[in-house]
Amino acid sequence: MGAEAGSGRGQLFLRSLLFLLLAGPPAGGQLRYAVPEELEHGAFVANLGEDLGLDVSTLSARRFRIVSRAGARQHLEVNLENGILFVNERIDREEVCEAGGTCLLHLQLLVESPLELYRVEVEVLDINDHAPTFPWQEYVLEVAESAVLGARFPLESAQDPDVGTNSVHTYRLSPNGFFSLEVQTRTDASKFAELVLERALDREQQRAHRVLLTALDGGVPERSGTAHILVTVLDANDNVPAFDQSSYGISLPEDAPAGTLVIQLNATDLDEGPNGEVEYSFSGHAPPRVRELFHVEPRTGQVLLKGPLDYERTSIHELYVQAKDRGPSAVAVHCRVLVHLLDVNDNAPEVTLTSVSTPVLEDAPPGTVIAVISVLDRDSGDNGRVSCEVGPDVPFELRSSFRNYYTLVTTQALDREVVPEYNVSITARDMGSPALLTHSTLTVPVSDVNDNAPRFLQPSYSVYVMENNAPGASICSVSALDPDCQQNAYLSYSIADGHIHGMPVGTYVSINSDSGHMYALRSLDYEQIRSFQIQVQAQDAGFPPLSANVTVHIFVLDQNDNAPVIVSPMPRNGSVATELVPRSARPGYLVGTVSAVDADAGLNSRLSYQLLQATDFTLFSVAPDTGELRTLRSFLEQDATRQRLVVQVRDGGQPALSATMSLLLSVVETMPQSLSDFSEFSLPPEASSSSPLTLYLLVSLGSISFTFLLAILILTAIRCRGEHRSRQGDGCSPPRCHCCPGSRPSPDGLKTSNLTVQPPTGTTTTTCLDVPGSGPPGYCYKVCLGPESAQSDFMFLKPCSPPRNNEKDTGKQSWPGQHLQVSKQIKQPNTDWLPPSTQRPVLKRYQIQHCRNRERVEGGCGDGEVISEHSFE
Repeated sequence: MGAEAGSGRGQLFLRSLLFLLLAGPPAGGQLRYAVPEELEHGAFVANLGEDLGLDVSTLSARRFRIVSRAGARQHLEVNLENGILFVNERIDREEVCEAGGTCLLHLQLLVESPLELYRVEVEVLDINDHAPTFPWQEYVLEVAESAVLGARFPLESAQDPDVGTNSVHTYRLSPNGFFSLEVQTRTDASKFAELVLERALDREQQRAHRVLLTALDGGVPERSGTAHILVTVLDANDNVPAFDQSSYGISLPEDAPAGTLVIQLNATDLDEGPNGEVEYSFSGHAPPRVRELFHVEPRTGQVLLKGPLDYERTSIHELYVQAKDRGPSAVAVHCRVLVHLLDVNDNAPEVTLTSVSTPVLEDAPPGTVIAVISVLDRDSGDNGRVSCEVGPDVPFELRSSFRNYYTLVTTQALDREVVPEYNVSITARDMGSPALLTHSTLTVPVSDVNDNAPRFLQPSYSVYVMENNAPGASICSVSALDPDCQQNAYLSYSIADGHIHGMPVGTYVSINSDSGHMYALRSLDYEQIRSFQIQVQAQDAGFPPLSANVTVHIFVLDQNDNAPVIVSPMPRNGSVATELVPRSARPGYLVGTVSAVDADAGLNSRLSYQLLQATDFTLFSVAPDTGELRTLRSFLEQDATRQRLVVQVRDGGQPALSATMSLLLSVVETMPQSLSDFSEFSLPPEASSSSPLTLYLLVSLGSISFTFLLAILILTAIRCRGEHRSRQGDGCSPPRCHCCPGSRPSPDGLKTSNLTVQPPTGTTTTTCLDVPGSGPPGYCYKVCLGPESAQSDFMFLKPCSPPRNNEKDTGKQSWPGQHLQVSKQIKQPNTDWLPPSTQRPVLKRYQIQHCRNRERVEGGCGDGEVISEHSFE
């Protein structure tokens, strides 16, 4: 029998495989296959990859899988290498589908990237793997000897868990001389056997008869089960109970409580006494599940509910009840009770998140699938119809792809900076009355995208830095914000390329790329640079990176770091300045003006003058604002002829800086014709002697100037002598006419000297040359050549003074000098503060010209002339 069973199973598998090949995928995108039960692990079911049109090489990467409920057994599985659906564990159709009929396995197949859902139905085909069985191996049938011929005696039916042709098909009875067998078919197509009396029984002749009852199914190969029937011949109890109906059908709600009356059965027996008393009970083939749920009262025939019903597990229950009297040779009669359960809305919908793709990018387009949601309601009809919806005010919606399957998609663009996370409330509601609903919450975090550029806290920054700051000191801090997160919000700061006064901006300031703190790389000087601006860039670390710029204005604040410099009067030959005052001067007589400059600005450059020391404080006073030195009273006979004054110039800074000068006033009866020291201008003592560097510069510049002048004079003398020989007949005597009036030297002779020579217009006047040199600031050298200078055309430079206003010297000409750069030790005066109007002519141009011997000048100007120019405008 085992070999025959194996052969039949193989033939059934081949027929199932042929069915799969011919069936093909059904319409609507749902595939259906059939597979025999009891196949071994790994048995082929279908090639899903080919049938669904999927690329087999991407199944693993796309996470192709079967979605099942938690706790459910996984009978089938998919091979991700070739897309074949195979048997994962043995399928017992009778275990999977208790109710019989068509047995279907519903599979949900899910594949990602993109997210797709497929539904597959696999029908489990029955194979003849069960033989019919009887409740007992031996039956005892009591038959009265008075039984008439043709009397029928129902026998216990055999049960076969298989269905269709594999279930019980017929019965056979072993040959005997008294009984025959008739097979009957019930309304549900099930078979049962009845023993028919063919020959009268005689208890006295034979008290018992043994026959073999065989139940056969319709499978290939055929399976069978047997039971021995012992027929005991009894004395006559010739009436058997009879039910009102052979079959009953009732409906019962599944939520009926225990103890509910299911049905009242009634069977009658025409006999009297014990032979007419009927007892009720379940027949021998009542399954254990029926005995757990129902109870039959033996005396009354009431069928009562004993356990809880569940429509979702079994919608119909079939009960077989027998009745027999209490007399001897009692014969049992049977009836069938079909209990149809009515569905009650007792199951709330179940929401399952089949697949969740989170977090979602904030720039995801509308329609992006976030999750696949399955909804299941175990009820039927309207009670099992479910609608699903999401809460309001969220940019998501549910779209139904299959029945009870939804996809959660976006409806609009997301913005993580506005809402970083959504709690999506999903409500599933059935159509029952009253409706049951289930709430589920799905958290959808939004992933950041670099869609926001950094933004500085201020549109521009203004920074005020005190000059003389320490290099490397922090001067300010800039800060920017980026509403993005993580790497997209990490900012680095940098300074844009540029130049400040011809120097790269990186030599002035630097910035900490992480904190935005800015540092000065050098000490700033207000007198050299007042303000400048730089561009600071903040850039995030996103991809692609975004950046923003801001302008930082840096203003240098003045510090009182420059003392006043007295420019007039200047000391002569390193000694104190001198001045002559007439004894006849009246009170208020203007002796002179002390002038000073300060390279600072504002209050730091506002100067005040005071008389610090004096031979007689009652005789002179200094105006604190203008520096004018005036007499307070008239001179007396007892006043000293030499008055020594010390004047202090103080600026308005904190702390204040000052400078002093000494002035020696000589009281004379009559004023000479020379200018006073208040009109002279030379380097201040601080600039000429306070620094060795200044002294070296002066010596170097003087040497260079002397060399240039000597070369010019030699060339001029050679030219003049040549012209003298060529013009001896012109009446010019050699001793006097080295530079004759009519012989104007050619400018080519001076090209190498960088000098502009203007020959004299008269024979008795002095010829002066302006020599631009590289000497101290504000100096112009004049070389004076006379007609009488035959032996030497050059005299060392000495101070020269122009003629007084009352003297006429129309033949003498002079040329203005050039502005020279001041030594680095002395800073240029500040123009923020203008001196009083009384000092401006003095500060605008200082000329010092002294000619000590007027008679010698007429014979040839052997002295030099020094002119100082300094403009404050």
